[in-house]
Amino acid sequence: MKCEGVSESMETHVGWPAARLCFVLLVLHGAQAEQPYRTAYHFQPLKNWMNDPNGPMYYKGVYHLFYQHNPEGAVWRQNITWGHSISYDLVNWVHVDHALNPSQAFDINGCWSGSATFLPGGNPLILYTGIDSRGHQVQNLAMPKNLSDPKLIEWVKSPRNPLMLPPEGIKPDSYRDPTTAWLGPDEVWRVIVGAEENGHGLAFMYRSDDFLSWNRTLTPLHSSEKTVMWECPDFYPVKENGNYGSDTSAQDEDLKHVLKVSYNSQDSYILGHYDAKGDNFVVESDFVGGGLDKRYDYGKFYASKTFYDPVKKRRILWGWVNESDSEADWIQRGWSGLQSFPRSVLLSKNGKQLIQWPIEEIEKLRKKQVNIQGKKLEGGSLLEVSGVTASQADVEVSFSLPNLTDAEILNPAWVNPQLICSTQGASDPGKLGPFGLLVLASENLSEQTAVFFKIFRRNGYLTALMCSDQSRSSLRGGIDKTTYGTFIDLNPLQKTISLRSLIDHSIVESFGENGLACITARVYPSIAVAESAHLYAFNNGTEPMDIASLTAWSMKSARLVPVMFA
Repeated sequence: MKCEGVSESMETHVGWPAARLCFVLLVLHGAQAEQPYRTAYHFQPLKNWMNDPNGPMYYKGVYHLFYQHNPEGAVWRQNITWGHSISYDLVNWVHVDHALNPSQAFDINGCWSGSATFLPGGNPLILYTGIDSRGHQVQNLAMPKNLSDPKLIEWVKSPRNPLMLPPEGIKPDSYRDPTTAWLGPDEVWRVIVGAEENGHGLAFMYRSDDFLSWNRTLTPLHSSEKTVMWECPDFYPVKENGNYGSDTSAQDEDLKHVLKVSYNSQDSYILGHYDAKGDNFVVESDFVGGGLDKRYDYGKFYASKTFYDPVKKRRILWGWVNESDSEADWIQRGWSGLQSFPRSVLLSKNGKQLIQWPIEEIEKLRKKQVNIQGKKLEGGSLLEVSGVTASQADVEVSFSLPNLTDAEILNPAWVNPQLICSTQGASDPGKLGPFGLLVLASENLSEQTAVFFKIFRRNGYLTALMCSDQSRSSLRGGIDKTTYGTFIDLNPLQKTISLRSLIDHSIVESFGENGLACITARVYPSIAVAESAHLYAFNNGTEPMDIASLTAWSMKSARLVPVMFA
């Protein structure tokens, strides 16, 4: 007899009979019930530490996700490995053997972050940072041992390693995280590596004819005096007025390029035009620092990585979502770290920013559905969304906007949206807002995470302040309850504003106005867990607000199957 969610195709892919697979899944389900903060449909290993996503790819019918992993404990340590899991739908995962372990002089102290690249014949390669026997960061190459194996279980390190060494004048511990390489019109490969020089971030560029001998260009691809060390850089094209992603080596005229860098616990990006012939990257606006850069996500989201999915012609993004509680909590639980749910990445219609949205495969997990339409929320009112599992849900709500000419004027001194959200929380009434969702809330509201909007006029334009307020997320102490925020520019003729939240026990990923802004939070309620969690729509503004539509789904648990090979 098969348990829920185990299909014949799953048996075939995993290689286990249904009875054994069911037993494993039931054991894991029982373990989750004992750990209320373990997620149900966000990717995480069965145990121990995880951080950066590495080298995601699609190969011969299989999606691959590699990640920084400590196989021996729930905290970070120096000699980190590459964990490896595979999927056929980007939702359900099978854990397989580690792809890279510290083993040679060039990586004996750790196999750190990197990326995957496909050669013209379709063979994948990995460039990664190794911490060598001297503690220096060097760039190395690995390739599959058996190209006929779609699961890519075994990887072999190049005898030519290391391929790239820290340049003169660069600290040997400030040189890491090679990107996916791209092929120029001259059939020469390019790749960038993050670094720091004189306290400022930059991306060194290297060129190679054969993927083995790499030469650094005279100037970096880009640098910034307003940022510090650039970790986990990413560089890829996005189409203007397009609904599809582009391969990393694409050179069409209707492309802009994204340069993303990770620093100061945030993933910031700039847009520009890249001339592949001269390797010139002309930016439209530069990094400004101070927490005011364009960001993938304005909450807990770091060290992200994208890849091009040739199946559905899209670019997919993952980000590491770290914990907000203590190391002692991680050790007690036996795990630490999540990956965000995979997101598609596109250029907005006005070409000024990126938009992100959970990939469509998430809909496979939806089950019980609740709909609300045309409901008025008077000022100071609350509406419970009942009938769904509030601790494991997907919620989409659209609010009808009243006359926006009456929006309050934003104080010109209020520049930093996170600071505004921190000082004006979900309970502080304005005219148009705060309104939004209370998630992972207790029945008496002593615990709640509020995701909401406030509408303002700023410099003659309309803007929505989007906040994720964790200040009352838990009655527990010793937790980072930082409140996050950002602005969303509005059309003066705009009739509605939308919010979507993915709720999964200890993570809340929220997408404002169809993905123009994203905020991810980690929360650890002590009361609002499992069946005791509640979900509400609310309006604490003085003006009434209508719910144009609200749809919420209870979510099934994704399958995370243990290592299938000894």
